[in-house]
Amino acid sequence: MLDTEVATGIRDPENRWTSAPVPHRQLVFTIPKRLRIYCRYDRTLLGHLARAAWLATVDVYRQLLDRPDAKPGMVAGIQTFGQLIHYHPHIHAIVTDGAFTPDGTFHCLPKFDNGRLLTAWENKVFKLFLDADKIDQPTIDEMRSWPHSGFSVDNSVRLPPRDTFALERPAQYILRCPFSLARVVRLTDDGSVIYRAEQDHCSRFPGPASADLRSGPQRNFQIFNALDFLAEVTQHIPDKGEHLVRYYGWYSHRQRGIRATAQQPGESESETITIDRSKLDAQKPTGSGPRPGSVSTWAILIKRVYEVDPLECPHCGGQMKIISFIERRQQDIIEQILRHCGLWEGPVRTWATARAPPPVSKPRPATADELELVADDEYLEFQRRENEPGELQLVLDPEFL
Repeated sequence: MLDTEVATGIRDPENRWTSAPVPHRQLVFTIPKRLRIYCRYDRTLLGHLARAAWLATVDVYRQLLDRPDAKPGMVAGIQTFGQLIHYHPHIHAIVTDGAFTPDGTFHCLPKFDNGRLLTAWENKVFKLFLDADKIDQPTIDEMRSWPHSGFSVDNSVRLPPRDTFALERPAQYILRCPFSLARVVRLTDDGSVIYRAEQDHCSRFPGPASADLRSGPQRNFQIFNALDFLAEVTQHIPDKGEHLVRYYGWYSHRQRGIRATAQQPGESESETITIDRSKLDAQKPTGSGPRPGSVSTWAILIKRVYEVDPLECPHCGGQMKIISFIERRQQDIIEQILRHCGLWEGPVRTWATARAPPPVSKPRPATADELELVADDEYLEFQRRENEPGELQLVLDPEFL
């Protein structure tokens, strides 16, 4: 039986959640638009979605580690809003990048294809809505046949161990308010509200539900009348007694209580955790080449000098990877890419023809030149006003000589 417990809030400083000194990942679970409407009118499904994310995660972790007793830790936050306050239920989770065994050993997770986690998440969600009599099996078969099902799991953000600041950022993001007053651009005289998106770049909203449907225009703002704005905001208010943050596995209140009881006085939890990297080390190559998936040296140097990560996506903040290199001689491929992006402006310019270096002029022999001082009339008048009569100063700069 999996340990699951709902967060009931922080009662005192001794009862607050503290992360284990192990690496973590931020996971974001989303569902198709066709299923979101059911969560809007039945908010109990939101809690079941968080548990489905936990069950999908623990199943994949146990398969990868080949340990049926492995137990990761997860803090899941339920969010129901998108950038423009529209209804968009999804799960943000901070999950250990590995799992614990009963003896307290933490087993690091090897690198794996994210498709395994996506498939497990899709199966858990379909089973949830099928058991709740929201959809039937023909609907599931139809959605599985879509080229883009609408399910997604993002695991691109990795949080290193003992980095409190890195953990605080996603934790604050999970607990943020559905809307921000700072993003209210303007209140018009008739009561309309102009609300801008969280990011400056424009995107299509709403997005197309399928390939045969049109999407909305590209924009980064939304205009609401007064009643529509109130309706959009109030739909995100949780019901009485509803918990939006839940703790699972190693971070559940039950597991924390068991560890606190068995812990010796004056002993910290970090001292009792042993980290096993055998699964991760088995993937390291034995050759002398770079490790697969490692960050390039040039990217590290650019980040160190300019404090900008060239491999960080400017839109979502995820980690990008190099998929191919294009050389200068591949001008046909360059033209195809630029035409596809609408940036083609003509043939690619080539370097100038090779030529010999310019002739070096011979230095002139040093000769004694006469230095002539020419006093400017305006400068002399300025000096007379600033200094006492008869105290005119001419300062000769050595560098000028």
